[in-house]
Amino acid sequence: VPLRPDERWSLDFVSDQLTDGRRFRILAAVDDCTRECLALIVDTSLSGMRVARELDRVITERGRPRMIVSDNGSEFTSNAILAWADQNRVQWHYIAPGKPMQNGFIES
Repeated sequence: VPLRPDERWSLDFVSDQLTDGRRFRILAAVDDCTRECLALIVDTSLSGMRVARELDRVITERGRPRMIVSDNGSEFTSNAILAWADQNRVQWHYIAPGKPMQNGFIES
């Protein structure tokens, strides 16, 4: 368990559909120490490049995390995210496939 804010953030996606059948996704970002919701980004499509841009925006507002934890979704394993993590010196930890409770801070 992180002891200080911005030590570790968790990211995950939630998806649903509107009454007209259109699907949308929500990117949720949470600080694991404070349990603060850092971002909720809603759109019909969220690429790895878009996730990187949104992370840049959050970092501008509150500082850089030491680590980010996520599942192995294609947005989080994209070249855009791998490059972003390297450029920003952020450790990116992927939970084991099929084990969402390994990232329980964002799943709860």
